[in-house]
Amino acid sequence: MTVAFALLAALSNAVNVITQHAASVRAPGRSSGWRFVAYLARNPLWLVGWIALAAAFVFQALALNSGPLSVVQPLLVTELVFALVLRRFWIHQSIRAVTWWAAVATCAGLALFLATSEPQGGRAIPASHAWLSASAATIGAAALLTLVSMRGTPQRRAALLACATAIMWALVATFIKTMTDNLSQFGIGGMFLHWPVYALAASAIAAEILQQAMLHVGPLSVSQPILVIVDPLMSIVLSVWIFEEYFTESAPRLVLGSASFITMSAAVAVLTRTAPATMSANR
Repeated sequence: MTVAFALLAALSNAVNVITQHAASVRAPGRSSGWRFVAYLARNPLWLVGWIALAAAFVFQALALNSGPLSVVQPLLVTELVFALVLRRFWIHQSIRAVTWWAAVATCAGLALFLATSEPQGGRAIPASHAWLSASAATIGAAALLTLVSMRGTPQRRAALLACATAIMWALVATFIKTMTDNLSQFGIGGMFLHWPVYALAASAIAAEILQQAMLHVGPLSVSQPILVIVDPLMSIVLSVWIFEEYFTESAPRLVLGSASFITMSAAVAVLTRTAPATMSANR
């Protein structure tokens, strides 16, 4: 069920992006400010987007509750493939052949990575020192990248902020996993008596602020592939650091798994750079 829930989370994220974009571009040309917000609030597509976003969170939480972080987070990369399919068959955009091949390579690299590296194991209750050290290192790295991103070209700033954002979203995933474990063990009321739910809220707000800054300072063609690649990579690091998840002991399988992850990352870069720059329908 872990894989199914993770794929449903990726699909829901893709639906959220497509529906909310479709709603926003259909707004009357002179709509702005509160009129634009009011228009969106009445638009069924925009509301469907928020429902899809909520569903994505629930599916991701279910996936993390039932499976390793090092499996769930890489699977969320398929959001790009689902979005590509929706852009072709719903928005009716023309998608280049190289983009479709990149989507196929993304899926193949991801499947081979999971099959050969065999991520598994983990502790339901991580050690306190692991939480403290990993959280401090993650937040520190994100803060340093954010500070460095204050100067430079738009491309450089977008790249650095994308790294910082991806690192924080990976940390958010660790808190989601622990929060769902607390929910299963203590119920809704008991969940709010433990710290992960509050750490989740704070880290998610920080990640969202960084993401908005990333979108503002530079081109999406630079930030999107970095965001999509660094998030699962950092999630794997945190899965080992915090939850003590582990991979196969076979050196050849680890080499093949690493090569597959690199292939997937390269395919993601090609996919994001060759996909249509906007979501406008072809005329």
